[in-house]
Amino acid sequence: MDRAVRALRGATTVDVDDPAQVTERTCQLLVTLLERNGVDHEDLISILFTTTPDVSSMFPATAARTLGLGDVPLLCAREIDVPGATPRCIRVLVHLTTDRSRAELHHVYLEGARGLRDDLPG
Repeated sequence: MDRAVRALRGATTVDVDDPAQVTERTCQLLVTLLERNGVDHEDLISILFTTTPDVSSMFPATAARTLGLGDVPLLCAREIDVPGATPRCIRVLVHLTTDRSRAELHHVYLEGARGLRDDLPG
């Protein structure tokens, strides 16, 4: 199969909006997502992070840079404030090139975000 542009989704939550925990949970999410899917650094195109309004102590992209992803385009944005949404949530959308089909990719949801998307391949 030819290499294609694909996207991986993932999310995690923090117990407190604290730079140390945002860093820890963001890095855990990215490492798990990339390792589980066999993604190499050179496969990465860009990474988009969003946070719920109650996560504002730091940018998740700053945490990603501690993993050596400073040369990958990174962007942070705010989720819309939907009543009843999962609190203190960090979401990620990773764009990459791969020879895997969409069905072979595994999205990762950790901590309080585990139940967000049970309709996606795990």
